[in-house]
Amino acid sequence: MNRHYRIRHLPLKRIFDLLFSMMALAVTLPLFLTIWAVIRVTSKGPAVFSHERVGRGGEPFRCLKFRTMHADAETRLRALLTQDPKAKIEWEKSRKLKNDPRVTPVGKFLRKTSLDELPQFLNVLKGDLSVVGPRPVVQEELLRYYRDKAPKILSIRPGITGLWQISGRSNTSYRKRVELDERYVENRSFAMDLKLVAKTVPALITRKGAY
Repeated sequence: MNRHYRIRHLPLKRIFDLLFSMMALAVTLPLFLTIWAVIRVTSKGPAVFSHERVGRGGEPFRCLKFRTMHADAETRLRALLTQDPKAKIEWEKSRKLKNDPRVTPVGKFLRKTSLDELPQFLNVLKGDLSVVGPRPVVQEELLRYYRDKAPKILSIRPGITGLWQISGRSNTSYRKRVELDERYVENRSFAMDLKLVAKTVPALITRKGAY
């Protein structure tokens, strides 16, 4: 990775990450357990799953989420993209689908409310994520969309929330997402992190761009 972008997190940011995540997990523990139970009862498969993402410095890590998809999710996606040209165009543009056949009924609610991301506070405690940062992405996205901007964006830990989450989320183009991630890296500060956390709450309530 380009040495120019080997940015270290400020100690204050890491302390904030740890304290905020421990508090969030403690406060939401009853909800956490309820969601876990509902997922297990309503669909086949584990309640929590992990997906490989690229972290700081290009190091892969297993990003945790509540499972929102059916067990045969990839088969459903391939079938849809083969049969529906409009869905294929939508997928190629944003890697998102408004009417995603892979998502369970419970999963739709969890995604709308972002409750599926609660387990990621465990990733923060492990040091894989920060509370605020660029979006955690997969290797394919880096190669296809980030390209020469990847070293800069991977110079810091990805985050649970960030500029993308308060800027329309899935309603934004992929190009815009990369621009937002780059803007955060270039302008980040502890004060900015606090503002983004504060703005995340109303963004979750309105659910704009969440699907």
